[in-house]
Order: sequence, then C-alpha cells, then structure tokens
Amino acid sequence: MRTSKQLQRERRHQLDEKLAMSHPSNELLEELASMCTKDPNPDNSFQYAFALSKSRNAGELHYSISMLDSLVKNGYEHQVDCMYGSAIAHYLLGEYDKSRYICEAILRNRPENEVAAELHTATIAAKDEEDDKKAKKIAVGGTLAVAAVGLALLLGGGRKR
Repeated sequence: MRTSKQLQRERRHQLDEKLAMSHPSNELLEELASMCTKDPNPDNSFQYAFALSKSRNAGELHYSISMLDSLVKNGYEHQVDCMYGSAIAHYLLGEYDKSRYICEAILRNRPENEVAAELHTATIAAKDEEDDKKAKKIAVGGTLAVAAVGLALLLGGGRKR
C-alpha cells in the first residue's frame, strides 16, 4: 500500500514530466511578444505571460509572474488562469511556498479546479523533498562536526600535560 507522501511524489513526478514537455519555443515567445507590441491588449498580454510561465529561463519566469499578477490586479476576466500561470512559474523557480499559497487561493474559490489541485499536491511533495534534503545536510554536517571533535580529543588526549 502506498502512503500519502508516495502518492504526492508520484503526482509531482507526473506534473514535472508534463511541464518538461510544455516549455515554449523561442519562436512562439517571439510571436506572442510581437503580438503584444502591435496590439497591447489584456488577452495578448495574458497569452504571452502564460507561455512565459512555463519557460526554462528564470528571468522569463519572473517577468511572467509580474505580468500575470498585474493582469489580476487590473481585473482581467481570466484571473484564475493568471493565478495558475503565476503558481506554475513560482513552482518552476523552486518557490514552493508561494506556489502552494496561490493554489490554495484558487482552490478556496474553485475546489473543482483539477490543475490547481494537481499543482498543489506537487508543491507539497516538492517542499517535503526540499526539507528532507536540508535535514540530511544538517545531519551529515553535525556528524562530521562530532567526528572532528572526537578526532581532536583523541589526538590531543595522547599528549602529556
């Protein structure tokens, strides 16, 4: 029987695979940027920002977040989609707490939103894995420190006083 953590990790892995296949091409980004320049309306801005939210480039992800958050603040009609795009960008940046917070805001208003629920589960798994790695580093560091002290005492203990 699988545990909740195992299921969360499996769902995270599935989402990561989907996201790996959905990175926008440079050609698409250039075309959408051109559309925004020629006709700077909210729909064009949304399409460009949402495509950027799945980029591999950290700068583009940050830009996407600022564009999507601006659209939400300005009352764009597809606010949930903007929030989801922003949550994806935060997730890809490794900002799991921010991504989770946004997913929870979406799910409070739209509990049936499957993509937000999927991302929410993935953010929990990612944060757990990140915390586990940090705990292991601390444990290894602590073990090395204790070993160093023990060695120093052993070497120093053999001297005459």
